[in-house]
Amino acid sequence: MSQLEFSPEPRPLGKSGILVSPIAWGMWRFAGRSVSEGTALVEAALDAGITLFDTADIYGFNGASGFGDAELLLGEVFAASPGLRARMVLATKGGILPPLPYDSSPRYLVAALDASLKRLGVEQVDLYQIHRPDILAHPQEVARALEDAVTAGKVRAVGVSNFTTDQARALASFLTIPLASHQPEFSPLHLDPLVNGLFDQAMERDIAVLAWSPLGGGRLAAPADARALAVAEQLDRKAEEAGVSRAAATYSWIMAHPVRAIPIVGSQNPARIAEAASALQVRWTRQQWYHVLVAARGEKLP
Repeated sequence: MSQLEFSPEPRPLGKSGILVSPIAWGMWRFAGRSVSEGTALVEAALDAGITLFDTADIYGFNGASGFGDAELLLGEVFAASPGLRARMVLATKGGILPPLPYDSSPRYLVAALDASLKRLGVEQVDLYQIHRPDILAHPQEVARALEDAVTAGKVRAVGVSNFTTDQARALASFLTIPLASHQPEFSPLHLDPLVNGLFDQAMERDIAVLAWSPLGGGRLAAPADARALAVAEQLDRKAEEAGVSRAAATYSWIMAHPVRAIPIVGSQNPARIAEAASALQVRWTRQQWYHVLVAARGEKLP
């Protein structure tokens, strides 16, 4: 039976001209550790062949404090090991401002990006994404702020996170530069991008997809309901066949879709980060891939 096509080679980040690894590493839980611990995690990801690093100004916020802490720690890591920055494609996000909660006004985005650059200790990030859509911000104003950031040399490429297809389309209509990325939640337990048009839009317009929470927020690591158990069973069959972990099988299932989604590994454990690279060895047949999808849907395909 034929296998689905997959290349483990670096792939374009949309039309940005930037090449990235097929797997990314996310820093949602990066804050709250020492510089040496942070450095070890960054090096573990780089050693695993991961070049795309995803953070955000909100990462580290606990509801009362910690805003910017993940970026600040990464900046301290760069200061201690200056060569690390040049080895990665650095992505960050802005637009969440507790307790508003969202602000994508041009004035705020300029301030948020400058604050992120200061915390990171860099003059430029490779990708800047609007973290969540601000319903009160006109997409033309948002587009102008993003383009100004590129013109100023603070950002190489721009994207969106948690946007609907219509919201992304509206923003793109006011941009003269490509929208490089969509960052939706996607896993075998969260299939919305498959059916709400997001993957279709990404393929149509050559927009990279960065999939957050690829393990279903930990529900695939410790399945506790019938649906999660059924999905885990199918993933385990593939994992056993390929000689990889369930997590690696899950990442590979995500990457097998023709949108070429890039799963964002959220683990803060060096061994599990290293383990993620084994996902690049896994090849799925159509039948195997659809078995997982059917289990995830909880019903047969029409």
